[in-house]
Amino acid sequence: MDVTPSQRIPDLLFIQPKVHPDRRGFFLESWHQERLAAQGLPSRFVQENHSHSVKGVLRGLHYQLDKPQGKLVRVAAGEVFDVAVDLRRSSPTFGAWDIATLSSENHCQLWIPPGFAHGFYVMSETADVLYKCTEYYLPNADRALRWNDPGLGIPWPLINGCPPILSSKDAAAPGLDQAPTYP
Repeated sequence: MDVTPSQRIPDLLFIQPKVHPDRRGFFLESWHQERLAAQGLPSRFVQENHSHSVKGVLRGLHYQLDKPQGKLVRVAAGEVFDVAVDLRRSSPTFGAWDIATLSSENHCQLWIPPGFAHGFYVMSETADVLYKCTEYYLPNADRALRWNDPGLGIPWPLINGCPPILSSKDAAAPGLDQAPTYP
């Protein structure tokens, strides 16, 4: 696996597994504890989530205030525009974000450490996003950051300029200046 730190936020890691194609399809290792631990990823995940969404859905930007989750994100089917925002006030990159195109074609993965908000926008007809988490989901600690906060300026590639499909929670999320963050 090739692991590359983000140029904008070195704590974010882009992971490109080795893909072994043949006439039957392909094989890849999406997780190898020993190899990825050597690159700084945690060796313990406690939960894996699977999200299926249709084109134009934007999920996020989500984070968990208590017991923040680190997430290893990949796409099993389709394509998403994936975003991580640093919410750690003590970090030199607080408020910075980075993006990745994750798809079933490129097999790329993104490691998002604890202390970040995460979201994605579905570019394909449907997308299946899977992510391993370092902490269990805590509904009472669940928070959202406004996806289109002008202070962040994330360049969401909205299809035909149409507004994204949002949950009511995501539509009402506060901007970074009003959102609770990490120390």
